[in-house]
Amino acid sequence: MTVPGRPLPRRLLLQSLLSVPLAISPLLAAPALAQPETKTATKPHARPAARTKAKAKPAKPAALPAYGDRADVMAFADAEAQALGYGREELRAVLALARPQPTVQRLILPGPPGQAKDWGAYRLRFVEPQRLQAGLAFWAEHEAALARAEATYGVPAEMIASIIGVETFYGRIMGGFRVLDALATLTFDYPSPLPPGARDRSPFFREELRQFLILARENGLDPLAMKGSYAGAMGWGQFMPGSWRRFAVDFDGDGHIDLINSPVDAIGSVAHFLREHGWQPGMPTHYEVQVPNDTAARAQLLISDVLPQLDAKQFESVGAQLSPQGRAHNGPLALIELQMGGAAPVYVAGTQNFYTVTRYNQSSYYAMAVIEFANTLASWRKATGARSPSPASGPASGN
Repeated sequence: MTVPGRPLPRRLLLQSLLSVPLAISPLLAAPALAQPETKTATKPHARPAARTKAKAKPAKPAALPAYGDRADVMAFADAEAQALGYGREELRAVLALARPQPTVQRLILPGPPGQAKDWGAYRLRFVEPQRLQAGLAFWAEHEAALARAEATYGVPAEMIASIIGVETFYGRIMGGFRVLDALATLTFDYPSPLPPGARDRSPFFREELRQFLILARENGLDPLAMKGSYAGAMGWGQFMPGSWRRFAVDFDGDGHIDLINSPVDAIGSVAHFLREHGWQPGMPTHYEVQVPNDTAARAQLLISDVLPQLDAKQFESVGAQLSPQGRAHNGPLALIELQMGGAAPVYVAGTQNFYTVTRYNQSSYYAMAVIEFANTLASWRKATGARSPSPASGPASGN
């Protein structure tokens, strides 16, 4: 659901843009300014180097060419302007002021090989007291909106609140990159060569750049002012531009959709996204399971990854033991493996609702963190004497 298109206000954009000489401006030729890193970009402090008599100055990374000087970027503007609802020179001016971001190039790539995944450590990043306390405050403040979203879309209030908490710590961490810079970098300067196992996702980001430019035009937003994650996700729920245009809703009823400044719009939009991606009211997200000892049998269950494709009888036919609720589940399941560093992995049998959470972020670790945060948040809220989740929502997990 989107707001009917409105032209981009020229006072926000063209007043200063079209007066800039695109080819020779010192501003456009300057190296890209460093942008603040998002919460996903933190890293340990480097160990100080040993002192030497003569300190060599570190070599500066080569600056990427300014986009106003790039023939391929200007060709994109010329080819796409009409379809995106811009004038040719208008879109050239916008893209010329985008800045390539080497930090974005670094963050989009997977971590170095050889690092063992650790579900326990991942869980502790999110299911922790400060974030849970913030979740209780968010739920108390927006109880009516969360209840209305649950009634409208069938998604439990704790799941909606959990996603917003995991994504942005309830609006505290929404990203400091200009979205135009991030999406332009990932469209025109996707890292190359790629490390083993990585793939070129520039076609995806090219479409998201198009969606972002349309989004700005439709909603009268300044594309040079909007900030988000290094991947271009925005707002309380970290929606990519395409998801914003397809799934965001005006849940506060003020006549326009604002996922950056309206947590109520974010609440409705998260619930709508999950429903449109297959959320089934009342269905648990997963069940307990004991996996077979045989490696080949276990591999047979893991072959579909997070996509539910096997029923309970097929699980048990290769030696897996489901909980009584899991054996009674009417629908496909997927064996989810969560590695624990050097310890034995954790396994659960994921349902369609587990898979739906992975459509928000395609990671089983992310999905389980959201689910466990939701369960813990609901338990904490119940312990405070607040209204417990409605019976129609169903538990997140079965026994």
